[in-house]
Amino acid sequence: MLVEIQVLPTPTGAPPDTYSHVDAAIAAIAASGARYEVGALGTTIEGTADQVWPVLRAAHEASLAAGADQVVTVIKVAETSGGDERLTIDGLTARHRAVR
Repeated sequence: MLVEIQVLPTPTGAPPDTYSHVDAAIAAIAASGARYEVGALGTTIEGTADQVWPVLRAAHEASLAAGADQVVTVIKVAETSGGDERLTIDGLTARHRAVR
């Protein structure tokens, strides 16, 4: 399973760290042990359904626990019935990663 999550807390953080509520969500993802990659507008997580679904909830709740007044979380889920090995972070992005 491959998932992209975008956690949109209000506010995004508290001074002096204006992204602390976003960072709390990323920390929850990192603590899960799942393979992940942070992007400019979201974080991609790779793993089995049993691994990934709890991580999504933990990321969402981490922003609230960090002090956000509210959180809207947007997720995109990609999964195949046959375990397609191309459905991974590297499988979908490797050919587009060029050394610059």
